Formats: sequence, structure tokens, C-alpha cells
Amino acid sequence: MPFDGASVQTPDLLGGIQSVCLFNHEQIITVKPPANTRRGSIENAHRAASLNATELSELAQRIKRWGAELGFQQLGIADTDLQEHEKRLGDWLAAGYHGEMDYMARHGTRRSRPGELLPGTRRVIAARMDYLSDQARPAGELFEETERALVSRYALGRDYHKVLRKRLQKLATRIEQAIGPFGYRVFVDSAPVLEKALAEKAGLGWIGKHSNLLNQKAGSWFFLGEIYTDLPLPVDTAGENHCGDCVRCIEACPTEAIVAPYRVDARRCISYLTIELKGSIPVELRPLMGNRIYGCDDCQMVCPWNRFSRPSAEDDFRPRHDLDDVELVALFSWSEAQFLERTGGSAIRRTGYLGWLRNIAVALGNVDLEMSSDPGAVTSALASRRDHESALVREHVEWALNRLAQSDQSGF
Repeated sequence: MPFDGASVQTPDLLGGIQSVCLFNHEQIITVKPPANTRRGSIENAHRAASLNATELSELAQRIKRWGAELGFQQLGIADTDLQEHEKRLGDWLAAGYHGEMDYMARHGTRRSRPGELLPGTRRVIAARMDYLSDQARPAGELFEETERALVSRYALGRDYHKVLRKRLQKLATRIEQAIGPFGYRVFVDSAPVLEKALAEKAGLGWIGKHSNLLNQKAGSWFFLGEIYTDLPLPVDTAGENHCGDCVRCIEACPTEAIVAPYRVDARRCISYLTIELKGSIPVELRPLMGNRIYGCDDCQMVCPWNRFSRPSAEDDFRPRHDLDDVELVALFSWSEAQFLERTGGSAIRRTGYLGWLRNIAVALGNVDLEMSSDPGAVTSALASRRDHESALVREHVEWALNRLAQSDQSGF
């Protein structure tokens, strides 16, 4: 989600997820000195300390080549100065736009000061991996088919955390083989990191008005990951903003969550509502959610730069369990055991079973019964959960049944 100099930019809501569906899904962890330094701290001396400017420049180019060989579409290197972003984060938090995401404020300045999160950090290697699958049914076709579920593109395949972390670890190992032990730590949405700000500084793109990172050659359908390191590598030129006067993402947001260019109110964002929010979804926002049951990609789908996005060749990002083309009724019938089994190794597990039922209940309440092939199946599915043990599920089921009854009576 992007910014400009005049307005307060939304901080890294999405973390490594490039989708307004994705907030920084970090785990609350204590960052320890990298075990690979072998001498106890990232600040310890190592062979790399003797590299001169020419050798460091050559190493940076080799790192980028190795990254490409490991499946990354782009790597860049940034310094650790995020003062401008730190202020924007503070302003965003002060406005309360983070909702219930208390972890966004919990770590103080460690999020915007890499050297406080991992002492001795001098550079950040930022990596981009495209995730859009050409085997998934186009999301645009699902908007009118209200009986079918719409899942954010990033969540259709396997959990990106493990995929990127494994590749970045391989990259770090390759660097170590070339220069000997050095200080580093790999991050993929696993700690307080301003990923998009660092990626922008590393030249991977610019933060657009919807707060996703944009790339002229790849659009925004990609994940981000980082390696914090003590290597004084040469830095890349920061990305330049190319949004111009375009406001398509702002106009396309179903819930008007993009309250100003580069500023997103998470409390209205469907990604937040379906993933981060654990309680009841505000009643006034439920009709606006349509059939979106996990995340939302609307702001990305209308972005002109995504004309240049490229399909991913990664098997792990291909749709699983037909989540790109499945009826809401079928998903609503899953037992908790089925949910846990079928979301194993998937980002969707994060929402939890009760959140899953809550989200689908809202979507079922938004089904256009006049266009439905089997209206009875929709109402029967909801009725089957009417006495669910969870008050959260019961509340959303009742809302959905009442909404369907009202729409049926009104003829809409």
C-alpha cells in the first residue's frame, strides 16, 4: 500500500503478501542473534570484513544472480534508514487505522529500525517472487457468480512463508559458501519488518496508492522476503513512483477502505475483516463484502500496472482443493477436521474454523437468489448452522438468513 510526500502513507499492512488481503501476518517472536554467525553476534568479525568496495560490488551482483537461480524474479539491496516511514507508521497508528492489530504497535521502533530488531544490521537484501497462477480461474469471472467463493489470489496455493523462507535460506547459505560465515537473518512475514518500505528502497518498485508495492514490469502480484545482514553491500537506487493521477484502486475498493491516497483504514478493509478481525464483522460492511471469503484483490485487479504481471511457474502457488472455483455451500459444509486438513500448509488456516464459517455465512447472505441455480441449497446450508455452538457463527448465520428473506420479498 503506497504513499506520497504530502499524505500519510499506510505502513506495511500486508507484510510480504502483495494483496490488500494481506496484512503483516507476523508471529510474535524474540529475534535472537543469528546462529550462523557461530561467534554469538552479528557484529562479530568474519572474512567478509576484509572485502573491498570492488569485491562487495561483485558480491552484490553474484547475490542477485544466485537469487534468480533460486526462483526469485528480482533482488535489491537497501540501507536501514526508514525515518520517513517511521513517522508515517506513527501517524497511522495514532489514527487507529490498525484496528485490532495490536502487534503493529507492540514492537516500538524495532519495526522501522532494522538495527534495533537485529543489532549490527547494515543492509537488507529484499527479494520478490511472483505468485499469480495462470491455472487459476480469473477472479473477475467470479464477481457475478455470487454462489461461488472468491479467495484472494495469494492464498489459493501453499503457504508462501515456507516457500520463500527456504529459498532465502539457500541464498544465505550460498553467500556463506562464497565468503565464509557472516551475520544474517531471514524474514518472511515473521517479525516486525516494514517490508514494502525496504523493498521500495531496494529498488523493487514503489508503494502505490493502495499500499501495495508496484513494479513496472510485474505489477503487484508478488511476495516479499528479506535477509537482514551485516555485510556493507552497495545499495540500489530506490523505486520511483509511477502512479501519476490514477485513482482506480481508490474508486474500486468495495468498502472505501482507502480513505486517501496511500492511506488505508484497515478496519474497513475486507482483508482485515476476513482474516485479522476475530469478532463480529460490522453489519454495515457485510453487504459490501459480496462473495469474498478470504482477503480481497479488487484494488490490484483494476491497477493498470498489472497488465504487465507475469504468471508464476511455482507449483506451490497453484490452486489447491479447487479454491479458485468452488461453491460457497460446499465450503460451508466442511467440518473442522476437514478445514484443518484442507488448509494444512495454507495461509487460509490463519482465519481459523470459526472465522471461516463466519466469512462464508456473510457471503451466503449476499447470494443473488434470483440468479441462483439452487436457492434452496443456499438457505438450507445456512439453516444447518443455525444452532452452531459458536455465538459468532450463529449471529452471522441469522443475519444471512434475514438478508436473504428480505431480498426475496423485495424481489432483489
